Amino acid sequence: MRSLGTCLATLAGLLLTAAGETFSGGCLFDEPYSTCGYSQAEDDDFNWEQVNTLTKPTSDPWMPSGSFMLVNTSGRPEGQRTHLLLPQLKENDTHCIDFHYFVSSKSNAAPGILNVYVKVNNGPLGNPIWNISGDPTRTWNRAELAISTFWPNFYQVIFEVITSGHQGYLAIDEVKVLGHPCTRTPHFLRIQNVEVNAGQFATFQCSAIGRTVAGDRLWLQGIDGRDAPLKEIKVTSSRRFIASFNVVNTTKRDAGKYRCMIRTEGGVGISNYAELVVKEPPVPIAPPQLASVGATYLWIQLNANSINGDGPIVAREVEYCTASGSWNDRQPVDSTSYKIGHLDPDTEYEISVLLTRPGEGGTGSPGPALRTRTKCADPMRGPRKLEVVEVKSRQITIRWEPFGYNVTRCHSYNLTVHYCYQVGGQEQVREEVSWDTDNSHPQHTITNLSPYTNVSVKLILMNPEGRKESQELIVQTDEDLPGAVPTESIQGSTFEEKIFLQWREPIQTYGVITLYEITYKAVSSFDPEIDLSNQSGRVSKLGNETHFLFFGLYPGTTSSFPIRASTA
Repeated sequence: MRSLGTCLATLAGLLLTAAGETFSGGCLFDEPYSTCGYSQAEDDDFNWEQVNTLTKPTSDPWMPSGSFMLVNTSGRPEGQRTHLLLPQLKENDTHCIDFHYFVSSKSNAAPGILNVYVKVNNGPLGNPIWNISGDPTRTWNRAELAISTFWPNFYQVIFEVITSGHQGYLAIDEVKVLGHPCTRTPHFLRIQNVEVNAGQFATFQCSAIGRTVAGDRLWLQGIDGRDAPLKEIKVTSSRRFIASFNVVNTTKRDAGKYRCMIRTEGGVGISNYAELVVKEPPVPIAPPQLASVGATYLWIQLNANSINGDGPIVAREVEYCTASGSWNDRQPVDSTSYKIGHLDPDTEYEISVLLTRPGEGGTGSPGPALRTRTKCADPMRGPRKLEVVEVKSRQITIRWEPFGYNVTRCHSYNLTVHYCYQVGGQEQVREEVSWDTDNSHPQHTITNLSPYTNVSVKLILMNPEGRKESQELIVQTDEDLPGAVPTESIQGSTFEEKIFLQWREPIQTYGVITLYEITYKAVSSFDPEIDLSNQSGRVSKLGNETHFLFFGLYPGTTSSFPIRASTA
């Protein structure tokens, strides 16, 4: 048998003001429960009943005796809910809420679930802080709530029953606010707000006065249903410990209010709500802008005033890499513009801006990339080791040391073969583009040259920014067949039995004339009786002799004298 129960004693203007003082009277359940500030939720499936078996006895052995608030689940389907709301409490010192509860059932099956909620500052109901759903004991049991929410904040305790579909009774009695700490449940000290950057661990440190044992359950309860498990407990003294909780890999969805919870054999301890603030690392909305460009540098404007994410911005960095992804670098920046130096000429780069806000993990992802290319640079040097690999009378083939980007300093370049030579006393200047630049043994053949001519050859490496020349190479083409002896230069002086013949060397000697070959032959005579068959022959003269005297000829005979010059 229970004694006369009391309802919650703290009404408007009635506060817990002194440690150890107990407000246990002032509202008997034989009076309407509304007179002590209790109320029923308006949208429930049914209501709690106020029962006093002292004034209205019952013969039901499964119902408790005394005055109390009761839920009779008989005839009710599973899942129906009813709520009993206590007055709002504004406490300014350590206190303990103490209550008794009773569960019975004819079938020994749980008639329902008894939940206790603590709603702070008229906020969301949240998750239950305490519940009982086991087998019915048919006895009164005591539980205590160590609630660490203090003025100017206020809170409200709500008792909820959810029916199971089984017949039975659930009751509460003697709800008291005690002006001293709970005896079997620790009290939490005030926990602080935590601010982290998205993706980081948010650690809540919950200090508590009291003892914790192995069977206790500690957790971090979010106001919207997200809970975090215990990370570790550090016992600092015989009456004090610190529990740590991690909200891992935080996102914006994890932001909100959290409180520390401990469920002991005697009840539950609840801290104040602390705010988890999750900041999104800042990311620029637009790519950087190109201000100027050189062969080895790029001037950019960061263009990072508009961002996605949260500020304030405490650091800026420029990340850049080759478009091919062969390497990348990151540099801190302390102004709105930045010169990226020591770059490779004629190379495409991707440039992004990274922004950082305070705290670990405060650096956001790279913003949109600017894709741009450096200018070409003046070639490092001209081609080297120019040499002749083949010489003919009318062409020469040259070879040079291969070179690459480190010499050209530009991916777009020309290699020109520049050569000149004398023809007929006039200088001829020619240029040809060599396309054999990627070969491991590059070479080029110059054709349509004059035989036995000195040719001056050099290579010119050019890109849009400059040119570099190789050393000049002079080579002489081989000799070739000489040209004809000029007909107009052949002169003959005739005598009765001889002819003196002289001539000049060919206009195009194409080498050194080493020999003249003169063929003579009598073709007609004034004397038809003369046998001309023996009036022919061939003579040779050295290259430096351009005359010859033919004698022993028949008078009145006409002869032909073909002259042919020879070189080596």
